[in-house]
Amino acid sequence: MSAPTTVRPTAGAPAAGRTASSRANRDGLAMVLPTVVIVVAVVVVPVLWNVVLAFQDLTLLEVRDAGLFERLSLENFAEVLTGAGFWQALGNTVVYSAASTAGSILVGLLAALALRRPFPGRGVVRSLMLLPYVAPVVAVAFTWETMLNPQYGIVNAWGTGFLGWDQPVDFLGQEPYAMATVIAFEVWRYFPFAFMFITARLVAVPAELEEAATVDGASLLQRFRHVVGPQLLGVVALLSVLRLIMTFNKFDDVYLLTGGGAGTEVAAVRVYDTLTGRFDVGGAAAQALVLSAVLAVGLLVYVRFFVKKGGEQS
Repeated sequence: MSAPTTVRPTAGAPAAGRTASSRANRDGLAMVLPTVVIVVAVVVVPVLWNVVLAFQDLTLLEVRDAGLFERLSLENFAEVLTGAGFWQALGNTVVYSAASTAGSILVGLLAALALRRPFPGRGVVRSLMLLPYVAPVVAVAFTWETMLNPQYGIVNAWGTGFLGWDQPVDFLGQEPYAMATVIAFEVWRYFPFAFMFITARLVAVPAELEEAATVDGASLLQRFRHVVGPQLLGVVALLSVLRLIMTFNKFDDVYLLTGGGAGTEVAAVRVYDTLTGRFDVGGAAAQALVLSAVLAVGLLVYVRFFVKKGGEQS
């Protein structure tokens, strides 16, 4: 009977392993490096430059010749925080964001529930639902302006001709109609975004739960409240965060419809007007920085009280 043979590791095995690991790390860094460079160049550098500009009293013509840390002060932030116009714009932004987010999610939910059951042509109807979201914003804004025009718009023509209006209504140039109009436009334009998310979640809801509730005699409203609704809470919470972030920074929709007039000056429009109307780079940068801080605080509150609470319940 032969004695067992002991296999001893060669001395070069650990070195070979370290070489392979180092090569894998280099390959990983080489693959990630282009993305890092793009993110730094497109995101990090502009953000840091905006922070520096917020502490400088500069006009648009002085930016090119100004030093990186020249004339640093808190004057821009003092003007922003003490100016009544900024707080009015911030209040308009909160109202616009909250109402638009709630409206778009509610309409998207109703549309998803209405198109949940199969019927002939459902695919075509679902495709048409996406038209407001995929259409160019300039085109749809021009269409709304034409329809709502007090002189030749079809809405005022129907209103004065069939609905008994005494005179045409300037929906985009008169308070409080202007704010209600831009909110309605935002709801109409972005409810397909919520529609897609909610439709995808409804597909995953087990049919057995609703069938059991139906057998137990639950009504349509009761089935939604106790079966379907709880299944949608997660996606609705996610949509609320995404839409609030998007709407809080919204500029193009409001600017194309009203230009920020008639009580619709939101924060993003005010930043733009400060930069292009007064050529105040420092003031515009300070306003943008304050808005970022407000949005960051709101997101922290959301994560603290909603995300963590949802994780504990699950």
